[in-house]
Amino acid sequence: MSISLKKVQEHNTAQSCWVVIENKVYDVTEFLPEHPGGAKIILKYAGKDATSAYVPIHPPDALEKNLPLEKHLGALDATSAQELDNVRASKKKTQDEIRIEREQAKKPPLGRILSLNDMEIVARKVMPYGALAYYSSASDDELTHYENARAFSRFFFNARVMRKLSGCNLSTTVLGYKSALPIFVCGAALAKLGHPLGEANITQGAGQMGIIQMVSSNASLSYAEIAASRVTPDQVLFFQLYKHNNDAALKRIREVEQLGYKAIFLTVDAPVPGNRERDARATWEVDELEAEAGAPVTPSDAEVEVDTGGRAASLIANVDINMTWDETIPWLRSVTKLPIVIKGIQCVEDAVLAAEAGVDGILLSNHGGPTNDLIPGRQLPYSMPPMEILYRIRQRRPDLFDKMEIYIDGGITRGSDVVKAVCLGAKAVGLGRPFLYAQSAYGAAGVVKIIRILEREILMCMRLVGATSVNQLVPSMVERVDWHAVAPKL
Repeated sequence: MSISLKKVQEHNTAQSCWVVIENKVYDVTEFLPEHPGGAKIILKYAGKDATSAYVPIHPPDALEKNLPLEKHLGALDATSAQELDNVRASKKKTQDEIRIEREQAKKPPLGRILSLNDMEIVARKVMPYGALAYYSSASDDELTHYENARAFSRFFFNARVMRKLSGCNLSTTVLGYKSALPIFVCGAALAKLGHPLGEANITQGAGQMGIIQMVSSNASLSYAEIAASRVTPDQVLFFQLYKHNNDAALKRIREVEQLGYKAIFLTVDAPVPGNRERDARATWEVDELEAEAGAPVTPSDAEVEVDTGGRAASLIANVDINMTWDETIPWLRSVTKLPIVIKGIQCVEDAVLAAEAGVDGILLSNHGGPTNDLIPGRQLPYSMPPMEILYRIRQRRPDLFDKMEIYIDGGITRGSDVVKAVCLGAKAVGLGRPFLYAQSAYGAAGVVKIIRILEREILMCMRLVGATSVNQLVPSMVERVDWHAVAPKL
């Protein structure tokens, strides 16, 4: 059925709400109370074109999965579609878009990127402000944001010398699957905010370099699109599961099983959204840029209660807040034969419970690190840095390393950080946010670049501590001190 734009505009209330997405018309009236981000954001586009707001943060199959087929009303008629296309083409560029074009033209060639920090600096300049605010936001005063990285500065090497160092092998296995380096991509949501190809950039870069990618439940591409982006059919993908109710979780698990994903990482450290004020302020900042340029801006109502959860609040709005060791893990075991890893362990005691529950691995994480992980300490403020948890497990319960694989994320900025974690027993180290930054700035080539940077740094560090394989990285090679190293300011 062809529908006119005039007809769509008549349905602009909560009682009858139609929206246009990519020139197709949808009746979302009944979906309003169910929308994880609340009805308000949809009603903003009631009777209008919502394409620009919808596409960057939703996978293409989201409407098929969440909206009954009878609510897919049809396409705009040719005249209306052309009218909307003309409006989009003639739309004046925002100040943020002008800034991005200017910075894209000035960004350095990829060969001049020497570190993960260099990549972040470029990405921060060329990304949309809203995307940057989401990627970089942290909980409360963002102290955990910084402490995750500072934790690594408390660990120093006891290097061994006079050892044969030729033929250094950096490869390892994660859940039995080979990885060229002891690193993997952590679940990273909404990659299309930074680049139109989104998660596909990360998949292609990881595949070229032989490392494993964990795909977020909240990816902005469909799980099928990401699987189709693999460099080879046997490229390994893991799946990060945000568990909603059992039926919804089961549907996601069955889908990724059929697509060939190899493990389930159950996220347990985000039952409710954290307080992410930087993300919440993003819209105001963009409005202020427009106002400074003389553009008319409708100010936000100062009396309206602001959702300080930011974008992520809607992503985890329906997460099961009643998960338990006694019920959730046995249920998950009953519905899948895939390896199960618990993502978000934050203390030794829960690491013990995970081992007793018989999971295949745990990921020590407080939901992100300062300059590299997906969400920098975005959940509980003052949560313990994962590197410190790893150290405490090594000191208090070293037997756990024989019962399951233990991984760490949060605060990793250098290959030396990876080596320190592996010395203490981490099977591999996860990074999320650096891959978001890299693909935002340079696409798949940026992802390849930061993996090569880490490869170079890990190789150098392993040789300097006297190891030619990851199996030779042992706890005696690192020592925790009670002071912090402070880098000089240039």
